[in-house]
Amino acid sequence: MRIGQLAARTGASVRSLRYYEEQGLLSAERDSAGRRRYSEAAVARVALIRRGFAASLSSRVIADLLPLMEADCVPRSRALLDAERERLVAQIAAMTQARVRLDEVITIATDPTWRCDASTS
Repeated sequence: MRIGQLAARTGASVRSLRYYEEQGLLSAERDSAGRRRYSEAAVARVALIRRGFAASLSSRVIADLLPLMEADCVPRSRALLDAERERLVAQIAAMTQARVRLDEVITIATDPTWRCDASTS
């Protein structure tokens, strides 16, 4: 199938499909005119790539994960995904702390008794 057909079947934009190819996540054969031709398996691969990006995985992690999943290497896939989950948990914790600090700043900044003058800066 051609790139436009793959885009229509997967909901991915043509630009995204080209990006996936640039990142080594998706490959296509080329016809005699140099146009991309994708196999039927590309539909499932694009769906998995899109799920990976939606789950905050980087293109590098997705590139590492795809061959493991295709080889049905569950232990290594699971280890990679568990590590990414822990990274995400740490990011969430850091963002939660940042939100708490921001709430403190908002409280101070909106306190009518607090004034910023030259003596406090």
